[in-house]
Amino acid sequence: MNPAQKTMSPLDPVHTHMRLVGSQTQALKKLGVSLVRDLLYHFPTRYGEAITPKNIATLTVGDKALVRGKLLKLEKTKAFRKKIPLTRAELHDASGKIRVVWFHQPYLAEMLREGEFLDLTGKVTQDAKGLYLANPESEHRPGTSLSATGNLLGENVRPDTETAMQPIYPESRGITSRWFFYALKKVLSQNVHKALEDPIPEEILKKYHLPSLHTALVWIHNPKKATDAEAARKRFAFEEIFLLQIERQRTRRSYRAHTSFPIAPKEKDVHEFLARLPFSLTAAQEKAVGHILADFKKPAPMSRLLEGDVGSGKTAVAATTAWSVVTSRPIGQNFGNLQVALMAPTEILARQHFDSFVNYFAHLPISLGLITGSGCKKFPSKIDPREATAISHAQLLKWVASGEIAFLVGTHALIQKKVQFKNLAYTIIDEQHRFGTMQRFALRKKEGPVPHLLSMTATPIPRTLALTIYGDLDLSLLDEMPPGRKPVITKIVPPSARSAVYEEMRGELSRGRQAYIVCPKIEVGEGKLEVKNVTDEAARLKKEVFPEYTIAILHSKIKPREREEIMERFLAKEIDILVCTSVIEVGVSVPNATLIVIEGAERFGLAQLHQFRGRVLRSTTQAFCYLMADAKGARAKDRLKAIESAGSGFALAELDLKMRGPGELSGRKQWGISDLGMEAIRNIKMVEAARLEATALVEKDPELKNYPLLLERVGRAASAVHLE
Repeated sequence: MNPAQKTMSPLDPVHTHMRLVGSQTQALKKLGVSLVRDLLYHFPTRYGEAITPKNIATLTVGDKALVRGKLLKLEKTKAFRKKIPLTRAELHDASGKIRVVWFHQPYLAEMLREGEFLDLTGKVTQDAKGLYLANPESEHRPGTSLSATGNLLGENVRPDTETAMQPIYPESRGITSRWFFYALKKVLSQNVHKALEDPIPEEILKKYHLPSLHTALVWIHNPKKATDAEAARKRFAFEEIFLLQIERQRTRRSYRAHTSFPIAPKEKDVHEFLARLPFSLTAAQEKAVGHILADFKKPAPMSRLLEGDVGSGKTAVAATTAWSVVTSRPIGQNFGNLQVALMAPTEILARQHFDSFVNYFAHLPISLGLITGSGCKKFPSKIDPREATAISHAQLLKWVASGEIAFLVGTHALIQKKVQFKNLAYTIIDEQHRFGTMQRFALRKKEGPVPHLLSMTATPIPRTLALTIYGDLDLSLLDEMPPGRKPVITKIVPPSARSAVYEEMRGELSRGRQAYIVCPKIEVGEGKLEVKNVTDEAARLKKEVFPEYTIAILHSKIKPREREEIMERFLAKEIDILVCTSVIEVGVSVPNATLIVIEGAERFGLAQLHQFRGRVLRSTTQAFCYLMADAKGARAKDRLKAIESAGSGFALAELDLKMRGPGELSGRKQWGISDLGMEAIRNIKMVEAARLEATALVEKDPELKNYPLLLERVGRAASAVHLE
């Protein structure tokens, strides 16, 4: 049976209804399209002006034309004089024929087939031999039989447009936007979309004037006017955020259904601990500590996100609140201590935290432990109570299980089944976005009280995104810096001033300081050649600029263990200049690094640039950030000026969301949220409405027994979202 004659349903594989070559199959897989349903949810990124199909006889020089016809006289050859490789052919329709030339694309002679019917879109050009189509895009319409002529040669093409607005779809090598246009036209013509149930309750659609699923699918793929497309996009954006909020609110409700350890330190004792610190807390830190201590007194376990820039004092908040736990007794006992666990994403960060908390708690009669893939430590040592000592993995597990170790710091090793706590009352997770929801809650026991949870992040996140991604957590912000900390001097540097930056850098290095250089790419071949890459830039700097200094590279293709070793060497001052990619965006404190150069700065988002700048904010001396940029557009220049003058990561994150176009948001890559969902996150009213409706629905029906379709869709939406 011809694939075009089969009855189509949403769960059918695409290849059972569309003729696909190997490259198209791979392209669809890369785009996450395997079922017909996936096609319907492959939304346009924008809309262009529709191109009217033309008869060959009506073509004139300079036209950007869409022509349909039969491909004949296909051959691979070379230009007579310049020997440029070519593919040549003729395209025939009922009105005439036209030559077709593809320059520098001889492989097309192997990919195309003589006698097949194609849509060619290209510019009509003229030479001594007459008109021809130059380098046109070719498209075989999905479902069209290669032997079926239809009316391509039987009658003239009618000069009408296929839709009032031409949808432009995300593409991949091997498949074009026009392929999706024709495929979806076929799907919609068979009313496949009407077989899908609407996951959003009808009363919510009416309340917010949103179109139904069936209407929205037609409007988003085949809009007759801009308002139709806008209404459809609004509906699907709301749907995505609504589903995520339901999942987050169910997680929140599930967590808070448990009991927790009651912790109520005396106010006098808290003040005594704070008095021992070599600094005073900021008002924002005091407020955050107050929120957490108040949560500790409630019967349900706390789940809170502490968000603050690098250097804003998150560790001090964690230490103060952890102190109130490790100095508290287990329920019904007048001996022993409650326990705290802190999980960090890397070994080097875990070790830094261990050293910090040893300093905070050295005066207390408690033991601290460290567990990583490389080994275990305990403080204090029996030999020297002022130092930590290495211990066996088995011994550490024994002391954690008995409660002797009150504070345990570690990496993912913390959530191994072998690690059993006696009275774990408080879990702290550093760099929250590096862990998934399940990892956050992996330390809790199946029985008994559930530990309070504090997640910390230095990633500046817009409020709407935080409400969506971390909807199951309460939010505390550290929106001010400790007094006396010098802001990083940030300068935009044009290419002509590069040598001056190197002289500034040489001055810092000569004073024993260290520097970062961030490049957009790892090596040649990733994007445009003029973009700086780590591999070549490190070699050039060593050969031409800083031959006397030690230079190392760091990027995501280096194995995690090797990356940690490189950072250890940098921290130990064995490396002077670290040339790296965005892999250093969040991570280790290197107080001796006082200068960072960011190549191709216009290619990064404001929040990301702020994260890079935070790498040199650890120093007590003046630090510098140089943005090497060749920004030509007004918008790109405005964005860089914002990072040059602004200090707050929160303000920059909000500004970044407003200033960047939908195609630049990279939500799918960073958060698992579609570009459409990221557009919704710009709209605080929509996010709050989705959160309100999701909360009300979960309160009314926590198990979603009356909403089986929502339950299935929520599961799919949650699996797509990640926090890495």
